Amino acid sequence: MTGALRSGQLAGAAGVNVQTLRYYERRGLLPDPHRSLGGHREYGPDALRVLRTIKAVQQLGFTLDEIAALLDLGSHRGPRPGLRAAAQAKLADVDAKIADLTAVRATLLDVLDAGCTDLDTCSCAPACPIPFRALAHPVDVPISESTVPAQGPATGRPARR
Repeated sequence: MTGALRSGQLAGAAGVNVQTLRYYERRGLLPDPHRSLGGHREYGPDALRVLRTIKAVQQLGFTLDEIAALLDLGSHRGPRPGLRAAAQAKLADVDAKIADLTAVRATLLDVLDAGCTDLDTCSCAPACPIPFRALAHPVDVPISESTVPAQGPATGRPARR
């Protein structure tokens, strides 16, 4: 096979390891390679393009399952009809993660502004910005024998009743 790359050469050119090539073959992301007379795997130039595409799409947050659904090896040369919908769905996921991280960032800034230096002390303070304050110190739930399991003898397990 002229211009063929062996596994190590392809892996090096694509920036992956040989085990990744084998895994992608098993998953159907890469077509089965041609075999030399000596039994070595030989990949054509399309394999490098596919690997680079997989890596680029992974950096956009797509999983291998999502990539497998988008890749149609060799049967289409134009735009894939599912890519637009997949990109829109991924964008919605990214926007949701950004919103979550923005809320986390705001809470961390509140913790810094409140001068919290100790989790227990801070979570007891009325102005504690930590969102689980109510869970850590509920005011409406009295502690009773029914809400706290009795400890068994030196095992740390609940006692039998």
